[in-house]
Amino acid sequence: MPDTPKPIPSVAEALARLDMPLAEAMMTQRAVRRVLPDPVDDELVLKCIELALRAPTGSNGQNWEFIVVKDPAVKAKLADRYRQAWAVYGGIGRRVTAGDESMAKILRAVQWQVDHFTEIPVLVVACLRAGPREGRLPFMPAPPVAASSFFGSIYPSVQNLLLAARAMGLGASLITLPLWSMTSARRILKLPLSVTPCCIVPLGWPRGRYGPTTRRPVREVVHLDSYGNRAWQSPS
Repeated sequence: MPDTPKPIPSVAEALARLDMPLAEAMMTQRAVRRVLPDPVDDELVLKCIELALRAPTGSNGQNWEFIVVKDPAVKAKLADRYRQAWAVYGGIGRRVTAGDESMAKILRAVQWQVDHFTEIPVLVVACLRAGPREGRLPFMPAPPVAASSFFGSIYPSVQNLLLAARAMGLGASLITLPLWSMTSARRILKLPLSVTPCCIVPLGWPRGRYGPTTRRPVREVVHLDSYGNRAWQSPS
C-alpha cells in the first residue's frame, strides 16, 4: 500500500521548496510513477522547464523544445502507444524477473502508470531541434557516436527538470516507451521532421512519498584507468 499523500502545497509553498539543498534533492530523488489526478499549476510546470533550460547543451545550441501535454485527447493517444509497447516489454520483464520482489514492485508501479496514464495531470515531452542551425538534418547518415552527442543535449536539462520537481514535491519519472513509434509521436504532437521527441516526464502530486534511495556502494562501480581496476575497493 502506498503511503498516505501529504496535503498538496500552494504554488508559493512549492516554489519556496526550491531552496532544498542540492545534495538532499539528489539523495532522495526517485522515479515517482503513482501520482494524483489533481491539477498542477502552470507556474510550477513552467518553473521546472525554466530550470531545465539552465543546463548545458552541445556547442551551446540551446536546441530544446518542450511540449506540455494537458489535453485528454492527446494523452489518450500517447497512452495507446504506451500500452502497445508495455504489452511487449512488461511481459518480458515479468518472465525474466520472476521471483524478484524488488523488480516486481517496479513492474507494478509501471503497470499502474500505464493503466492511469490519461489521469496524470501533465506530461512534459522533451524534444531536440535539429536543422541547419545545429549543423545536420535528422535523416542524414552519421556515425554511432553522433546519437550520443545529439541526445547529450537533452538529458542534462531533463535531470534539471526532475530535480526541480523533486524539490517542489512533485512526483516525476523519465519514460520513453510512449515514443516507440517516432512517426506516430510526431503525428500526435504535430512535430516537424526537424524536431525529435526524446522522452516524456509525467508530472503530478505523488501518492506516496520521497525518501532515501538504495544504491550500490560507489567503490563497486568505479574503475581506475581501465575496466576491472577497482583501485578504491577494499580487498575482500
